Amino acid sequence: MIRKNANTLKLITLIIVGVVVGGVIAELTRGARYFEWLSFGREFGISTDAPFYLDLGIVRMKFAIMFNITIAGILGIIVAIFAYRRI
Repeated sequence: MIRKNANTLKLITLIIVGVVVGGVIAELTRGARYFEWLSFGREFGISTDAPFYLDLGIVRMKFAIMFNITIAGILGIIVAIFAYRRI
């Protein structure tokens, strides 16, 4: 049981690292001549312009979350999964 949880934690950690590294690569290649395709992507979610409000009378909460998926981020996830399989 502990080994399974440790393996799941390794996979999640590697995927998060892959997404972060992919995002950094996408930002670095934005505007680059031959690598601009790595920064191509879409943004979606609940924007900060029109957030989701929850009014409970005593507490008011505002939720907003945005995802920016790029080619480099997807490649980072794929590399992370292959790295996990090698471990």
